[in-house]
Amino acid sequence: MNVLEKATFSFQNQLPFVVYAKPNETTLCGVFPKDAVLNVFENQSGFVFASFYNETNVVFPFSNSEVFQEEMNLVSEENSIQIDSKSDEKAQISFENLVRNGVSEIEKGTFEKVVLSRKIEVSQSVDVIKSYQNLLKKYPTAFRFLWFHPKVGLWMGATPEQLAKIKNNTFETVALAGTQVFSENVIWQEKEIVEQQLVTDYIKNRTESLVEELKISDSYTQKAGNLVHLKSDISGKLKQNVSELDVINALHPTSAVCGMPLESARNFILENENYNRKYYAGFLGEFQMQEQTNLFVNLRCCEFVNCNSNVNLKNQCKVNIYVGCGITKDSQADKEFIETENKAKTILNILVNSEK
Repeated sequence: MNVLEKATFSFQNQLPFVVYAKPNETTLCGVFPKDAVLNVFENQSGFVFASFYNETNVVFPFSNSEVFQEEMNLVSEENSIQIDSKSDEKAQISFENLVRNGVSEIEKGTFEKVVLSRKIEVSQSVDVIKSYQNLLKKYPTAFRFLWFHPKVGLWMGATPEQLAKIKNNTFETVALAGTQVFSENVIWQEKEIVEQQLVTDYIKNRTESLVEELKISDSYTQKAGNLVHLKSDISGKLKQNVSELDVINALHPTSAVCGMPLESARNFILENENYNRKYYAGFLGEFQMQEQTNLFVNLRCCEFVNCNSNVNLKNQCKVNIYVGCGITKDSQADKEFIETENKAKTILNILVNSEK
């Protein structure tokens, strides 16, 4: 039984699992807990799945799980999912109003930046395994995962953003912001440059007290699927008595998924988005695995709903796609909506209709 077959078997038996591949790697990893206990993450070694805010942070402890690795052997499937354009018009009006409200609050001085998001509902049934195989093959530079717990749900994503990599008292993270559709001649506008600098400054301010020396690279263009972003690499050596949890708590949520100042931006999100992000914009990955912690921000992700465990992961699942964008004083509501549409294509482009 290979890793994806074992994932299907676990889902049919309502047992938790995660399968994942790290950026630029062709090894598919699987963590399969031996029971369906909901383990709350505190400081245990395991695979962590943490929420944006106020949901249960879950861990699959390595000590109580089977861990597998295998080389990928993938065949892509054609996509046949289409979104109803009528629902998009209503969503566009709602989201653009939200963006205008965010810009208004920035102009009032409530916060400097806020990240606003929306949920796109795909009503067609999706073949989860074929869709995940597409995702694995199409986005080799992303962290690609399929995660399930019967008490939480079924999630999939291809995130381009590292939250933290920690090994031998050295930590690495990235400041990622600004979005364009990929082209051969990328030109960054002032709004996008400012947005990325805000993320960089936020991370610097949150972590410089934890490290002996903080190194920040110049920003550069990073391709992620059909999109490009502005990115800076940040690293430093942790001071004595600084733990992995100290770093995680300092970084999450970054201004790339929430805003700055953190509390006022988060309050605006909770009061105005009118839906629960759940695990979108949270983080996930390996915590203290072989003396290394490797965590990613949960972006370019979706949640499968109304899945029928009596069948399997090959059909009967509908999809909620989560997308957002950073709002600054120069944001234009119509362009921000287009950005969310472009980001949604990361998932839409790999979904396989189970009714084919």
